[in-house]
Amino acid sequence: MPPSSVREVHPVAQKDAGPWPARSTGLTGRSLRDTAAVLLGTVLITLRGSRLGGWVVDDAAITFAYARSIDEGLGPVQQPGSPPVEGYSNPAWLALLVVGRRLGLFDHRTYFGVPDQVLYPKALGVLCTLGILIAVSRVARRLVSSSWVVVLFCGVLLAGNMSFVAWMFSGLENPLYALLAVLLAAVLARALLENRLTAAGPAVVTGLLALMAALTRPDGAVLAAAYPGVLLLRVHRATLGASARAAACGVAAFAVPYAAFLGWRYAVFARLVPNTALAKAQDTPTWESFSGTGSLLSFAGWTAVLAGALVTGAALGRPGPVRTALPGVLVPLALTLAAFGVLNPDWMRMFRFATPVWVLASLTVGVALTDQVERGTQRARVVAGVTVCTALLVSWSGQRERAASFQAHPTLPVCHVAHRYGAVFNEYAERLNVTNGTLLAPDLGGTLLTSNLAVRDLAGLTEPTIADAYAGRNMTALRRHVFSTLRPTFIHTHGVWVTTPGLTVPRLTAAGYVRLFSEGAGGDWVRADAVPDPQRLAAARSWAAREVPRLLSRYKTNPNEPCGQLRPGLTLTARLS
Repeated sequence: MPPSSVREVHPVAQKDAGPWPARSTGLTGRSLRDTAAVLLGTVLITLRGSRLGGWVVDDAAITFAYARSIDEGLGPVQQPGSPPVEGYSNPAWLALLVVGRRLGLFDHRTYFGVPDQVLYPKALGVLCTLGILIAVSRVARRLVSSSWVVVLFCGVLLAGNMSFVAWMFSGLENPLYALLAVLLAAVLARALLENRLTAAGPAVVTGLLALMAALTRPDGAVLAAAYPGVLLLRVHRATLGASARAAACGVAAFAVPYAAFLGWRYAVFARLVPNTALAKAQDTPTWESFSGTGSLLSFAGWTAVLAGALVTGAALGRPGPVRTALPGVLVPLALTLAAFGVLNPDWMRMFRFATPVWVLASLTVGVALTDQVERGTQRARVVAGVTVCTALLVSWSGQRERAASFQAHPTLPVCHVAHRYGAVFNEYAERLNVTNGTLLAPDLGGTLLTSNLAVRDLAGLTEPTIADAYAGRNMTALRRHVFSTLRPTFIHTHGVWVTTPGLTVPRLTAAGYVRLFSEGAGGDWVRADAVPDPQRLAAARSWAAREVPRLLSRYKTNPNEPCGQLRPGLTLTARLS
């Protein structure tokens, strides 16, 4: 038999393997079972995602707008004529959208009534789901005999988790971030199992994967600590020098290109962090910040968390390949969980920042449980299986109501924003005979894709001065900028976008604005000197009083109402289908 067909068992794996033989990885039947499990898991997750219909969250459309501008040669701007502002925080995901648009797969046409603005990002979500389960399969094949069980376990577990499913198919960058996290874990697990942790290959590959994660989400930079963290767990006196050199190599693979990216960012945007980070006023992490993980663990279900921890502990306590390789998954899991804990609470529901946590946790528990079933005593197998299955059923039961609520009314659909702010204010401008107007509003994505007006962002994501005001918690400076510098033709406020910046009725009235439509304490406003004709103003108010409530009612009844291709010029009287 040629040497290439024999699986090499490296010293560390051999040492921990004890009396158990190395698991074979070359059986055709096993490959077929793994492939079937990967495909079935992908189908299950995709089917669950399809129940969200054509929903794409509005924040995703901000990146869509930047992809449109970049592909049209305008540079990183939100609209033609706007200055360059890094109003996105996901350049790697943005690059995939630009490629899709250049290839004619995105932001071009409608297929069977569904726009490619929905189909393309959701197709990327399916491909990333497939990649995640393939990576799970590659890890499991080296650790347990029934690797297909691990893959199917992860597929079923993730399909039942609405937090994972929702954000994988939201149009945001979560699918790419989750895929990069599990690929990094797979590289670390393999390096540990093959006793190649201090080799240049794993060091460079993990550094580059961490780099891609950092370019996918700002908190993805935390994965740069995964390789040094695993090295630290394995280091001893005899390998201290090799470990130090490997750590330096891995850090350099991340830090050198990331430093170049930061240099480009500063040269183009005059900032070292995305403008979005300043707008969100991220607090400096403290020990109290980590309490944010409690809500995530509660959503998972404390019974499931405890059962998973016990099964994982049992696997780590038994000599064998699982004990050798599992730290390569646990360290990235701990880092992504910590990153979730220190981030400011997100206004979007269903734990948007937790996507890689779910993947890595599912892989960990799946491998540990399968290892327990394969190598434990008969009693241990029964106890482990019953405990984990019961815990998961309890967890799913607890998530059910929240999942149903989200499915019925998912977070801020882009179609609603496109109609409520893009189409409605296009109508205002047309009816009031406003040309070259500007609009200040807090919900941006659908507005950017459809508005004829120059859009200004009240949330600050694409408006540096407003972002600085939020970061410094200086609402006086924000209002001064709005009323004295921007002087937008139209303003929309609602909810916290009235109270936080202090754009109240008396202040807007004193600044020379008149209300077109009332929405609670906020509503739609126009600058009085932009509409000298009182008859046009009265007609616009009458139109808004009739049509905007109908629009809001339709949104409440059917939040996932399709809206076709989103293009500038959309109006309520000539809606795109």
